[in-house]
Amino acid sequence: MSEQAVELWGPPCFDQGDKVVAEREVRNDGTFPGVAMGVVLIRKGEVGYVHSIGTYLNRYYIYGVEFLGHPRLVGMRAGELSLMQSAPPPPPGRLS
Repeated sequence: MSEQAVELWGPPCFDQGDKVVAEREVRNDGTFPGVAMGVVLIRKGEVGYVHSIGTYLNRYYIYGVEFLGHPRLVGMRAGELSLMQSAPPPPPGRLS
């Protein structure tokens, strides 16, 4: 996806509960509190679940991902993740 594209014009690539894998190493760019800049937050190949979906600069979706074995939510862009398994549908009679 082009850096100039506005992702918010379309639906999110992932849903809450989706199982995802990190496509690249992610370092703290200064936006993750309590961790020094440059420290590796997530390594390529680590698996997690989409916990929340937010936006950044009214252009991009940011996926709050809880990676297995890490007590933290890490904000990731769609290009940094790949879908491993879609979240199961909600039980009948329950709103999503």
